[in-house]
Amino acid sequence: MRTLGTGGPVVSDLGLGCMGMSDLYGPADEAESVSTIHAALDAGVTLLDTGDFYGMGHNELLIREALRTRSRDDVTISVKFGAQRDHDGAWLGTDGRPAAVKTSLAYTLRRLGTDHIDVYRLSRVDPAVPIEETVGAIAEEIGKGHVRHVGLSEAGAETIRRAHAVHPIADVQLEYSLLSRGIEREILPVCRELGIGVTAYGVLSRGLLSGHWSKDRELGQNDFRAVSPRFSGGNLAHNLSLVDALRAPAEAKGVTVAQLAIAWVLARGVDIVPLVGARRRERLAEALGALDVTLTSEDLAAIEAAVPEGAAAGARYGEAQLALLDSER
Repeated sequence: MRTLGTGGPVVSDLGLGCMGMSDLYGPADEAESVSTIHAALDAGVTLLDTGDFYGMGHNELLIREALRTRSRDDVTISVKFGAQRDHDGAWLGTDGRPAAVKTSLAYTLRRLGTDHIDVYRLSRVDPAVPIEETVGAIAEEIGKGHVRHVGLSEAGAETIRRAHAVHPIADVQLEYSLLSRGIEREILPVCRELGIGVTAYGVLSRGLLSGHWSKDRELGQNDFRAVSPRFSGGNLAHNLSLVDALRAPAEAKGVTVAQLAIAWVLARGVDIVPLVGARRRERLAEALGALDVTLTSEDLAAIEAAVPEGAAAGARYGEAQLALLDSER
């Protein structure tokens, strides 16, 4: 178990990111998704991460169904809000106004069938609304018992400081993997200075570091990786060569490439909780195997020799999406 920040909830070493069960990675099997959530809970995973815009509420309803036969008190639910989308799923911006906080939360509580959210966070910092106002509104909902902790997502160091001055921040959700280490320069040190945890998403770089990706894999129209820079042309070939370089240290440890990549994130500090986006039980089981991997200094050196910092080709998002990230400013 790990604690999100100095005053946040105690959660399992790994969390389950549920986005892909409803959105952005192509079709998913709903029954298998529920079974995967059940398998995660049975294995001791306590942190479920979602967003109210994942599948336009579908992901929250899916989690509600999965938890119907489980104790709500055994699960920590983290929810992102604020992303605005139209009927076709197009991204329209972010709304961090206090009124939007309260409205989004009310709808989320209804969809999840619960009376509180454990960690509530704005999905992207709204440049039109001071972060103090957004966090202040979440703090008001904590006073009413509807939320337990405040989180942030893809926030930069200065924004984190400003938000934390209004109300203690439990954790910041950030992309962090062998291919995405930008947070190490400024954001992670600030989180550690303030006693804020990190929930790391994209630890397998959306499948690139899974060891299962093929350059010939065809992606559907609704899979955003089809337009992701790291999955395009020469970038993909280069990034897969990095994965191939990881196979030797993985084989030396007797583990898979995915397990090695997850174990690397786990080894970066007990204040970091990786989120794995498994959509099927066999992928979940593989990810959970990373908990049994202990990396020595020699292992870490071999891993970083295979994938040096900054080695990835292509940005982690397209230009339009990168422009929305406070963490990239």
